[in-house]
Amino acid sequence: MAIPRKLVKPLSVLLLIYIVIAGPPRAEAAITCSTVLNGLIPCLSYVVNGGKVPPTCCRGIKSLYGVAKTTADRQGVCSCLKIAASSVSGINFKNAAALPGKCGVKNIPFKISPKADCSKGHYRRHWMC
Repeated sequence: MAIPRKLVKPLSVLLLIYIVIAGPPRAEAAITCSTVLNGLIPCLSYVVNGGKVPPTCCRGIKSLYGVAKTTADRQGVCSCLKIAASSVSGINFKNAAALPGKCGVKNIPFKISPKADCSKGHYRRHWMC
């Protein structure tokens, strides 16, 4: 399947971010940025264009939600997502905020936003900022 032309640049930016931050994980977090980006890259087309959420996107969201158990994990995921989101143009944050519900992940207690403060320690099961 060919990648739509308008997604080439955002995917290239995500790949660059992946290469830069895929180094060794921090001691306190078990989830790396490469894990986050690998799991959520299938969501990029929906976040930018809307439409139908790819099943691979929902699998990535559910997997990430399941493994981000500690505060350090969730803060790390949040930071990775903020870096990626700030580097990709055309993200529709309403689409991003709708993803957990569309994928059957309930009880996300905080609004998904590019302005979320990842340093706060209250990220119970909130993995996307």
